[in-house]
Amino acid sequence: MNDTDVLLEFLKMPLGNSDEVFKKFTTLPGAIHRGIALEQFLFVKGKRGDKVLLVAHADTHWDNRNRGNGHIPQEIVQEQGIIKNAHGGLGADDRAGCAILWMLKDMGHSLLITDGEERGGRGSDWLMNENQDIADEINDNHQFVIQFDRRNSKDFKCYSVGTDEFRAYVQQATGYSEPNRSAFTDIVTLCRRIAGVNLSIGYRNEHTDDEHLVLQDWQHTLDVCRTWLSRAELPRFDLLQNNR
Repeated sequence: MNDTDVLLEFLKMPLGNSDEVFKKFTTLPGAIHRGIALEQFLFVKGKRGDKVLLVAHADTHWDNRNRGNGHIPQEIVQEQGIIKNAHGGLGADDRAGCAILWMLKDMGHSLLITDGEERGGRGSDWLMNENQDIADEINDNHQFVIQFDRRNSKDFKCYSVGTDEFRAYVQQATGYSEPNRSAFTDIVTLCRRIAGVNLSIGYRNEHTDDEHLVLQDWQHTLDVCRTWLSRAELPRFDLLQNNR
């Protein structure tokens, strides 16, 4: 399967819960899957000595709408490089991020799929508070964290979990810029001792019926990270307490 085929596979997974995403990632050797519903995660430890943690969340804004009697039909259409669901919400936030993790899974870096990000980061919060072994593994044995869960193209956010040195490094590695430091996503919870960044993956108008994905922008971030994460040596960026 090529990159676009994998992306479409993830976008066609049923909205309503995260089961199909977790099912696919549990097929990976060494996958550790813990928890249920919104308080769950899946972790695969990378083999590189200078490994990075790659993060995406399996839940979508549309899961809440699909519970009970609600249902969003899925008819994924692609026209002139724009991917939509003909019937409303697409779920590219963050199924498109999960697809990027799948495409990068053989590079020797660690993978983390969370649930409940759209409900205040419940999965990442449960991981850090109730799974000390994985929480320590993340912060002690990785160089930094990259999350794929950002709208638009060619921007990044470190929120409160980046240093000036790390921000400069991300900008150099990607060519992306940071519009501001507001809001929240899983890395704000996960990064206690190492820096983290959230990268654009090309979706727009998330949480609305006009949600769509610009394929070229998604592909660009994937290609940038393939080059970046294949470097011979990746530095560690410790997170200073005054950056939290």
